[in-house]
Amino acid sequence: MPSTSLPGGTWTLGDLNVTRFGYGAMQLAGPWVMGPPADHDGALAVLAEVVDLGITHIDTSDAYGPHVTNQLIREALHPYPESLHIVTKAGATRDQQGGWPPAREPENLRRAVYDNLENLGLEVLDLVNLRLGNADGPQPGSLAEPFETLVELQRQGLIRHLGVSNATAEQVAEAQAIAPIVCVQNMYNLAYRQDDELIDRLAEQGIAYVPYFPLGGFSPLQSSALSAVAARLDATPVSVALAWLLRRSPNILLIPGTSSAAHLRENIAGAALSLSDEDRAELDKIGH
Repeated sequence: MPSTSLPGGTWTLGDLNVTRFGYGAMQLAGPWVMGPPADHDGALAVLAEVVDLGITHIDTSDAYGPHVTNQLIREALHPYPESLHIVTKAGATRDQQGGWPPAREPENLRRAVYDNLENLGLEVLDLVNLRLGNADGPQPGSLAEPFETLVELQRQGLIRHLGVSNATAEQVAEAQAIAPIVCVQNMYNLAYRQDDELIDRLAEQGIAYVPYFPLGGFSPLQSSALSAVAARLDATPVSVALAWLLRRSPNILLIPGTSSAAHLRENIAGAALSLSDEDRAELDKIGH
């Protein structure tokens, strides 16, 4: 399946051409994103399938596992196809309880960048998102010091492009005043629509918006309206939710995660689902 046949076509992140349908690697690690996967060979097979299907955008973080997901990506795909672009994050780590404590001091961020480079087997990272806020979501406050640390690493040639994740609209604007960004990665889905205005503003600027937890995350989307539309279309709610996101705005890039090659193919087929104006109007009401 060449990338031209993937739903949504392509988008340009800075100078990186990627498929709008991407892949989020978080679920390749063990339970609750800790430790190795139960099926090591199965995880490698999913990554091989990602590339075989023409997906050119993989989202990861060295905090996943920690280190596990990036090491799997390297084992499965290195040396990487020239068309493949790997996006990672820095700014949070893991604790023994499986939490995600912030790690945004300059030395934390430098360590995260070098760990990502080492575990992915790269000399330059295509795109690094500064992870802000905490597990409860975005938190107000200046991002200047951590973002400037990443800008310095970019000047050193270790990072090609920058973005922000789990950020408020004010933090996005602050980052843009310091250096160009090519994407914003925040929680967003049919039922969680806090970033509607931000998405539209970024679209006008040619900046990508990458929704994480596009299907609700650890608590899957539950909506009678979504179920009704899905039943009418003889489709799954997951398919409808992904298709809606791709059609919500041309700058939205999808990174649904799975540890199953069959489920990956189902997600692609689902995102290609055709939604009528009536369907979309009904779905638009869910998050309002």
